[in-house]
Amino acid sequence: MKNLISFFCIVCFSSVFNSAVAQESNSILDFNSPIYDRAEDQLHNIDTIPDYRSKTNKLKLTGIIYQSDGVTPAKDIILFIEQPDEDGDFDLRNTGDARYVFHRSWVKTDADGRYTLYTFVPGGDRRFNQLQQIFPIVKEPTKGPYELETFLFDEDPLLTKTCRKRMAKKGDTTRILKPKTEDGILVAERNITLKADEVLANL
Repeated sequence: MKNLISFFCIVCFSSVFNSAVAQESNSILDFNSPIYDRAEDQLHNIDTIPDYRSKTNKLKLTGIIYQSDGVTPAKDIILFIEQPDEDGDFDLRNTGDARYVFHRSWVKTDADGRYTLYTFVPGGDRRFNQLQQIFPIVKEPTKGPYELETFLFDEDPLLTKTCRKRMAKKGDTTRILKPKTEDGILVAERNITLKADEVLANL
């Protein structure tokens, strides 16, 4: 049993770590990024993901995006998310020759750096021992987009104690969302600190 738990932990940590490495290796000036699929002048600080009303585990994801100092609220930051459905599968659609993830959404922070996304708790693909994850991208007004570490979920059974300890040494544990029920839906807060220029230069 211990060997099985260790195996799951290694798999989940490897998944998270490799995802983070892949994200960091992406080009900052990637104009093919899905973040550009919606015009910036159409964005607001509140948005709702497709199929939200039909989902069982509705989630209100809200927070503040800060400048790299971790203190100053960042205005006009675009936050884009995409995620699998409740079964852990990505619903892929086509528009012309382009393919995209159907469950995606955009917000642009207000003057106080605040944003709110109405979405749902994604499933994890248990066939491949994948964690429940939301995949975020941010873009500052004068910079290209870059990916953040995925948002994880505190009640995910694959996110074991050993996994958490290893993540605490390697990454940011605030990425683990801890939703609480309010007014009939789950609510989670995720504050984000933007990366400093010197960090971006090394990606």
